[in-house]
Amino acid sequence: MDRISQLHDELLLKILAMLPTMKDIVDTMLLSKRWQFLWMMVPRLVYNDNYKNPKYGSFSLFVDRSFFKHDAPVIEALRFKLGSICGSEDIQAWMRSADKRCVRELIIQIDTFTYKHPVLLPWSLFSGGCRMLVTLNISKAILVDDLDSPISFPSLKTLSLKSIKYPCGEFVKKLLSNCHVLEDLVVEQCQADNVNIFTVIVPSLKSLVLKTLDERLANDTQGFVIDAPSLEKIDVFHSSGFCIFENDMTKVVDANLVVDSWKLWKKLGSIASFKRLYLCLPSSKDVYPAGSVFTSLVYLKICTCETEWVNLLMRVLRDSPNLRALRLQQCHILRSKKPRPCWNPSWNEPSSVPECFLSSLETFEWVNYEGAEEEKEAVAFVFRSAKCLKKATINICSKTSDFDKKLEVIKELFSSTRRSPACQLELR
Repeated sequence: MDRISQLHDELLLKILAMLPTMKDIVDTMLLSKRWQFLWMMVPRLVYNDNYKNPKYGSFSLFVDRSFFKHDAPVIEALRFKLGSICGSEDIQAWMRSADKRCVRELIIQIDTFTYKHPVLLPWSLFSGGCRMLVTLNISKAILVDDLDSPISFPSLKTLSLKSIKYPCGEFVKKLLSNCHVLEDLVVEQCQADNVNIFTVIVPSLKSLVLKTLDERLANDTQGFVIDAPSLEKIDVFHSSGFCIFENDMTKVVDANLVVDSWKLWKKLGSIASFKRLYLCLPSSKDVYPAGSVFTSLVYLKICTCETEWVNLLMRVLRDSPNLRALRLQQCHILRSKKPRPCWNPSWNEPSSVPECFLSSLETFEWVNYEGAEEEKEAVAFVFRSAKCLKKATINICSKTSDFDKKLEVIKELFSSTRRSPACQLELR
């Protein structure tokens, strides 16, 4: 007996929404009369033109028929993952249809490895058709501008723009200034984005992710200008150009900063609100104003790929009196072939011990520990100085394949003097 078919429509629709694509959902209409029309009410639609290798005509016709027959009052999620099969005209037609529906989340993902022609999105997507839209995620497409038409996203809270070609920098300002309740923004620049200065002026913004990882974009005249006084979280992965903060970020609690150079950056300003911080920087100089203190910082992660990571670590530790957790990790390949620095012996003096080592630091973790000289000194300093340390976890790098060397590293770690008698050492 088919017990599943006896379930309420609401539960069956939740089951159907878990299927990977719209093709799988529509196929359930063949199960029985009970399932014949259920697919039309599923609130989650996923179209993938690479799924099961469909031909152009069959996929395009399938989207046309299923999308236009779909009858749910609200579409919670509509996703198009498109490669080489669909044409730009098809996508524009589907977007115009989406404008007329109550879509809450729209994701348009173009596979540029298989898609040979640029995808041009219709202006109607921005001009007020999707008034119910809360989340918009677009990757690898071209946006057009209609100077005579307004942009309207009255409900949009999450916006992701990855590898987008814009008409110009003014379009970016126009777009963001008409997202009045926007809270989360992700921007990933590409080589042909047509924007030299990416200006982010969004008073309501709480989370911001900026990525510029293409070395071909290296240009001192390009960068970001940020004016977002409500920011609570910021992630910056920036390999070139400048980044200017127009105001102190007094509400930021979570900051991840990975940059190649600080020479074109305006100082961070207020850092007192930071609670979690991840840094991968080439130098400890001019990161933040002298005399500033991370009064709220409880978690610190430092990347050890830069030559001067030790100096950066010590400066932040010195200015973080309430730190509870410290993590060191080589997150990237070593950026410099220069000799790695040695730990400064003068820091062994009690007067140089950071305040957090004496009062608050409880957990210490090192990922990809290789046992290099400066690493040994750093571990020894933490162990003999951290008075309240409860747990230390050392993850030995898999590159340390020589058994004898790895055994030596393990012996050195276990024999290290630990100031805190309660500290438990765990090796992985």
